[in-house]
Amino acid sequence: MQVSFRKILFGSLIAATFSMPAAAEIKVGVVDIAKLFEESPQAKVVQENLKAEFGPRLQQLIAQEQALKTRNEKYQKDLATMAADQRTKAEKDLRDSARELERKKAELQDDSNAKRQEEMNKLQRLLFGEVREYAKAQSFDIVIAEGVLYATPTVDITAAVLAKLQAAPAKPPAKP
Repeated sequence: MQVSFRKILFGSLIAATFSMPAAAEIKVGVVDIAKLFEESPQAKVVQENLKAEFGPRLQQLIAQEQALKTRNEKYQKDLATMAADQRTKAEKDLRDSARELERKKAELQDDSNAKRQEEMNKLQRLLFGEVREYAKAQSFDIVIAEGVLYATPTVDITAAVLAKLQAAPAKPPAKP
């Protein structure tokens, strides 16, 4: 069984937190990063920007797909009256168009995935920075973001960080 360094460090931090004497109060906070990704205005701006950037290409592909479907239906209807050379040419045109459409779909998928990943990385850096700033301002000793099954509302700082994000201008994350 392989145990990651991160898990060992996390376990050690938790053990150290609970084994310290009561006099050395440790202020622990928990944040739900997934909720910040879903509800922060900055995340919504990123989603809107991605839709604006890739929406027109997607609509164009949908139109091309519909046109190909219409051409295929016309071919099927006219098949009985076509000469052999016309049929061969029409089949080749349909195949070539279908291949081109699939290539464009794959290209759009690759482009949108790459851009989404880039923007999500920027957003993650922004959100982590906001959590860090809040934690420092409120004198938290440790803030846990992952691996928490339950946290009481007294240690959950997600709402406070989200309020801080909502108070900030909802512009897209800055370029690194």
